[in-house]
Amino acid sequence: MLGISLETTLIVAAIFLILSVAASKLSDRFGIPALLFFLVLGMLAGSDGPGGVYFDNSNLAQNIGVIALIVILFSGGLDTDFESIRPIYKESITLATLGVLLTALITGGIAHLTLNFGWLESILLGAIVSSTDAAAVFSILRSKGLHLKGNLRPTLELESGSNDPMAVFLTIGLISLITHPEKSALSLVSLFALQMIIGAGVGYVFGKLTLFLINRLKLGYEGLYPVLSMGTIFLAFGLASIVNGSGFLAVYILGLMMSREEFLHKHSLLRFYDGLAWLMQIIMFLTLGLLVYPSRVAAVALPSLALSLALIFLIRPLSVFISLVFSKFSLREKGFISWVGLRGAVPVILATYPKLAGIPQSDFIFNVVFFVVITSVLFQGISLPFVAKLLGVGAKEPAKLRFPIAYVPEREWPGVLKETLIPNKSWAVGKAIYQVGLPPEYLVVLVARGEDFILPNGSIVLQAGDTLLGLGQPELHQQVEILLTTGKRSTPT
Repeated sequence: MLGISLETTLIVAAIFLILSVAASKLSDRFGIPALLFFLVLGMLAGSDGPGGVYFDNSNLAQNIGVIALIVILFSGGLDTDFESIRPIYKESITLATLGVLLTALITGGIAHLTLNFGWLESILLGAIVSSTDAAAVFSILRSKGLHLKGNLRPTLELESGSNDPMAVFLTIGLISLITHPEKSALSLVSLFALQMIIGAGVGYVFGKLTLFLINRLKLGYEGLYPVLSMGTIFLAFGLASIVNGSGFLAVYILGLMMSREEFLHKHSLLRFYDGLAWLMQIIMFLTLGLLVYPSRVAAVALPSLALSLALIFLIRPLSVFISLVFSKFSLREKGFISWVGLRGAVPVILATYPKLAGIPQSDFIFNVVFFVVITSVLFQGISLPFVAKLLGVGAKEPAKLRFPIAYVPEREWPGVLKETLIPNKSWAVGKAIYQVGLPPEYLVVLVARGEDFILPNGSIVLQAGDTLLGLGQPELHQQVEILLTTGKRSTPT
């Protein structure tokens, strides 16, 4: 943007941000993933669109994408309910590794037969489109007021959060084999193990380090905690990458490690990174949209559409059913997981790697990948609520309580604020709070009844469906839950 004043640049950027936020509202209304609107805005602003902004810097687009993914992956890990993924981590990790590998290989075989690519170039194309974007899935389901039964949601969350490192590894590894024919494909096996082990190790260490620093430094300003955590996030990514580890896996594990613990200003950090992740997504998709020339994408429409349909109806289902052959998921649940194979920003970012490596078919690969992402979002994204209802895995999303109170835990007293539901058949229904016999160290802060909040006192009579917002140490919350269900206090161990 040479010759354009700073003020004009800021105005244009502000308009794009506002339009992107407005587009997310349209996404909620029509059930189309917001990423599609962001990409379209970028394309309209680009050289082929009315905006006429020339942008053909794949290196800059890749760097923006990498920084955005670091923040998005950490935010996803931090926002994950660690206890919910414990029962299904094996299935999710299998999908994120074996599933991605199968997707790359099967897609590569089809691309080799239909596009007349060499084997390595074909599998490279398959690796680029092998990762999924669950954030788009959940934004659609949330906009339609649906939630998923059983363990589907945590499975898809963990798969999408952990399959990007595998896709990145395969892409970089295959580019290395193409540009250095003397290398052996078997060398990738040991390199993969090394990258995953180092990445997970660095993530674990920096997760513990970040928690220690946040809880011990006692900073005078709450606004410095996001700055501190951002420093450890980028440091973890950089160090893991320098020592041949997976930086993306490191930041995701870092987020997961923090999600399982209570720490100072956790809720404010969650809100901060949620907003920052949205900003990163908008910037990333707008940049990728600018990088695309729609006229060039249209030129590869037919082979791209064939590949996209194969991914949706053949390749993803095959990889899912093979990966989950020994799992306890029902046929309907496996069918829905198969349909939830939306491609997002990661494939478009990975499609810039062959261009920077100078691979001859790189422009063709980039345009095919972009078309595959667009068709995947349209076909699978719009139909998700219908498929969830058809397979019987969706249900009406219950209203989520938002208590008008927050609590900042102190390291010296590890108390937490937690919700406890009064079950319909609880013996405590119809009894006053003082009659229930709650532990004396447990404090009922608020009682939620329907859409109302009640300031508690000992004479309030409990009703079925009430939710107690209580303050106490973690073991006290377990005792209260057992007490309200069975009428007996648990015996401390």
